[in-house]
Amino acid sequence: MGYELDEAGAARVAGYFNGVIGQHLRRRDQRASFATYAFGILADGERKSVEPIAARACADDTACERLHDRLLHFVREGAWSDRDVRREASRYAIDAMTAREPITCWMIDDTGMLKQGKQSPGVQRQYTGSAGKIANCQLAVSLSVASAGEQVPIDMALYLPESWTKDPERRRQARIPDGVVFKSKVDLALDLIIRAVDDGVPGDTVLADSFYGRSFAFRETVRVFGLDYAVAINANTHVWLLDSQGRRRGDAQAVGTIGTELGTAAFRKITWRQGTKSRLSSRFVFRRVKPAHDDGTEPATREPVWLVIEWPEGEAHPTKFFLTTLRRRMSKKLIVRTIKERWKTERVYEELKGELGFDHYEGRSFVGWHHHVSVVFCCYAFIVAERVRAFPPSARKARRPRSLAFAA
Repeated sequence: MGYELDEAGAARVAGYFNGVIGQHLRRRDQRASFATYAFGILADGERKSVEPIAARACADDTACERLHDRLLHFVREGAWSDRDVRREASRYAIDAMTAREPITCWMIDDTGMLKQGKQSPGVQRQYTGSAGKIANCQLAVSLSVASAGEQVPIDMALYLPESWTKDPERRRQARIPDGVVFKSKVDLALDLIIRAVDDGVPGDTVLADSFYGRSFAFRETVRVFGLDYAVAINANTHVWLLDSQGRRRGDAQAVGTIGTELGTAAFRKITWRQGTKSRLSSRFVFRRVKPAHDDGTEPATREPVWLVIEWPEGEAHPTKFFLTTLRRRMSKKLIVRTIKERWKTERVYEELKGELGFDHYEGRSFVGWHHHVSVVFCCYAFIVAERVRAFPPSARKARRPRSLAFAA
C-alpha cells in the first residue's frame, strides 16, 4: 500500500516503536537499534539484512561501519524477549482489526527459506512447499490469524532437524540455547497454538494443510483448548461413516475410496467467494464420520465430525479431503468458505518475503534468526493496523491494496 505518512501517522509510528514495542526493550540503545532496523525493513531496498540496512542509513563509511556493528550485535546477541515483542505487536494489529470485524481463523503453515551454505541454523536438504521440491533450506512453522478482510502473522518457530539438535559443535556455532531440543513441525505448531491460547488471542477455528491435519494428536490437542478445526487430510486417512443415528456403519475406509464410491451424483456445486477474475466454486459432498486411528481410545467415545470431499472440475476423481468440527447447523457454504480461508497464509508469506525481507537474514545465529523475524513481524503488524485504518471494510472491495510498502 503506497502512501505517505501524514503528521498523525508519523506520531503513530513513533509511538509504536518507542512506546508500544519499546516498553519491552530495557535500554535506550536497544530501542534505537530496533527502530533503525525496523525502518530499514520498512524502507525501499532490494536486500533487508544488516549490511544493506546500515549502508542505506549512513552517509559515510565510518558511520556505516559503526552502525553495522551495532545492528549486528542487536540482532545476533541482543538480550530482549521475542515472545514479549511479538505478543505486543500482535495485540496492536489485532486491536485495529477487531475494531472493524472479528478474528475468525488461526492458520498453521510452514515455509522454506532457500540457502546456499550449510551454516544457517536448521539448514539441510529437505522438502519445502515454497520451492515444491527437496532443496537446501531452512523451514519455519508459523501461526497467523485472520478476519474477513485482513490477516497478520503473530508467531513463528524455526524447525531444527535432529542433525542440528544432536550435534554439539553445530549448536555452539549457531548459539542454540541449551533448553532447545528436537521438536517435530507438528510439535512446534502446537507450541504456537498453546502460546496464543495463553495470550488470549481471539479466534475459534484452526486451519491447516494435510501435513498437520493428518495428525490425530494435532487435531485432538486443538480440541482440548476449545478450538474447532478445519484441516486437510490425505486420501488414505481412514474414517468410519455414521448413519443418521450417529452409529458406525461398516468398517473404516480410506476417505479417497469413500469419495470415489459416492460418484458424481452425490456432489453439489458450492461457490464460496469472488476471486480476482471470477467466482470461486467447486463440487463438494459432506458426510458425518468418526476418525479411525490407533490411539487407545474407544471409538464410541470419539467425536463425530464432518468429512468434506472436494471433486474439482476436470479431475477424474475427488482430490481434496478435509475434516472439521464446525457445527452441524452451520451452512455447508459457510463451512467451505471457512476451509478455503487458508489461502490467506500464502498472502502472508508473499508479503513477508516480497516486501519485508523475512527471508533475507544472513546470520548464523539461532537467536539472531528469531530476532530478525520478530522485527519483521512488528513491521507487518504496524502496516496491517495502518491498512485497516486507511481501508475500512466499506472501501476495501474497491480499493484493496496489494502491497505492504509505504513511505516511512
